[in-house]
Amino acid sequence: MAQYEGRAVFVAGALPGERVLAEVGEAGKALRGEVVQLLTLSPARRPPPCSLADRCGGCDWMHLQDEAQLEHKQEIVLSTLEHLGGVERASFELLPTVRSGESLGYRRRAVLHPVGGALGFHGRASHVRVEVAKCPALTRPLADFPALLAGRLGANTLKELEEVRLLECEGRVAVSLHFKAQIRPRHREAIELALRDGVIDGAILQPGEGKGQAELLGVPVLEEDGVLHRPDGFAQANVAVNRRLVQATVELLELRKPDRVLELYSGNGNFTFRVAPSVAQVVAVESAALSVALAQQAALKRAVTNVRFVQGDSEKIADGLVREGARFERLLVDPPRSGSPGVGRWASGLLCERVVYVACDPTSLARDAKELVGRGYKPLALQLFDLFPQTHHVETLMAFSR
Repeated sequence: MAQYEGRAVFVAGALPGERVLAEVGEAGKALRGEVVQLLTLSPARRPPPCSLADRCGGCDWMHLQDEAQLEHKQEIVLSTLEHLGGVERASFELLPTVRSGESLGYRRRAVLHPVGGALGFHGRASHVRVEVAKCPALTRPLADFPALLAGRLGANTLKELEEVRLLECEGRVAVSLHFKAQIRPRHREAIELALRDGVIDGAILQPGEGKGQAELLGVPVLEEDGVLHRPDGFAQANVAVNRRLVQATVELLELRKPDRVLELYSGNGNFTFRVAPSVAQVVAVESAALSVALAQQAALKRAVTNVRFVQGDSEKIADGLVREGARFERLLVDPPRSGSPGVGRWASGLLCERVVYVACDPTSLARDAKELVGRGYKPLALQLFDLFPQTHHVETLMAFSR
């Protein structure tokens, strides 16, 4: 942030303390600046470890040293809680940030888009596509996949695709191909050849809307830590840090055997199956049909009998449970970036003794923390998890008690 003619201007790519020459323009209600020249460099600036960092939109903090990334992420979360949520940093325990063991080569999933006869990512702050042959942020089994898969599919098939989704679990790879129209025989032939050659373990062919049914080839459902994943569903990108996140969540919930737990935005069971053995019952609510189906399949496989899976809108179902007079000792929420407006109302209405909130957006966390505090919940602890090195994104875990 800088000042220009009495107004704040946001200068992407500039670091705190730097002097830059920037071209300033209107962007909605805000002023935004584009760096033309770096005049005085921050000691935290470094050459990006990827040659596409100035164009690709995937990793926006590659020019910032790893240690400085963690410091800035922590300050962003704490200051947002203070200024937007009214939650002072001295009012809770700040636990040590969980770092990623790998600052590159950690991403086990990605969404690729056709770029002419190749595949790539969206460009920085735009929908312009940048061709990528190899991505250093992807795990070792996936790193060469942009060029490898483009070569396997061929230019004609690429023209008929909307996007390609990649997923890797413990060395196994599945892909989901999303087509603009119907699936053709040559699409199946290319994938079947890739399956025979061991390039991939499974694939899902998704036709355009109204153009037929999805087709599953090979083994597109991958298992990791007892949780089932598909490339066309959601999975946390950083496996090692996600495991630490799940462990910390269970610890902060302070579960007891008689407890009933309400888990909102439960996905395909990332937290559910670690919580269930320690409590009487879990009611897991998720809107995505695919995620619920995968969770139910995993529950059958693991003989888990104390979880009730509910497919539906978490906010509507939570409101309904409050109206019914339901009671839960613990509330676990893992919402999308938009957060969980209403979480304070649900927690107090359900008489929850403890709330654990998993956040991927500091602004939404601050708003919802303010609501919880307003409903009589005390913030206990906050911990950051660096699930996304080289980017501004950060996962945050926050616990509250009644």
